[in-house]
Amino acid sequence: MLNLGCGRKRIDGAVNVDRAAIVKPDVVHDLDLLPWPFEENQFREIHAYDVIEHCADLVATMNEIHRISANGAVLHVTTPHFSSANSYVDPTHKHHLSYFSFDYFTGDDEFGFYTDRRFRKRRAQIVFYPSMANKPIWRIANRFPRAYEQRWARLFPAWF
Repeated sequence: MLNLGCGRKRIDGAVNVDRAAIVKPDVVHDLDLLPWPFEENQFREIHAYDVIEHCADLVATMNEIHRISANGAVLHVTTPHFSSANSYVDPTHKHHLSYFSFDYFTGDDEFGFYTDRRFRKRRAQIVFYPSMANKPIWRIANRFPRAYEQRWARLFPAWF
């Protein structure tokens, strides 16, 4: 198991990677420096929680994840949801991603021709800050994600 950009959120039993040596990762490495110090087909599970939006080249990052993933590996990705209504945008983010951003890597996007590496999306979910007021929005956004992204995201910004 690999935990990319672990920060202070280490996963027991995983190879925890971060560029900040102060957080004491198992491997200190800047993910923008390719190739990563791992063998092809090495990991059956990869966690990338709130990290890929910080990488300079998103396509190269996903290609590298594909390279080190074993056949049938599971990739868990979370990213902050981008909406122009979000009052806080992390200045270290190089990409603003939405519900449909991953479609680029499944072949289900018209611009997916920039890479031949393919992933299968098992599940995607728009997550809101947990509150009673957000519960109905959460249900509607996930039932109608395209309508949410096009019309409602500015009024009801998601968490990730």
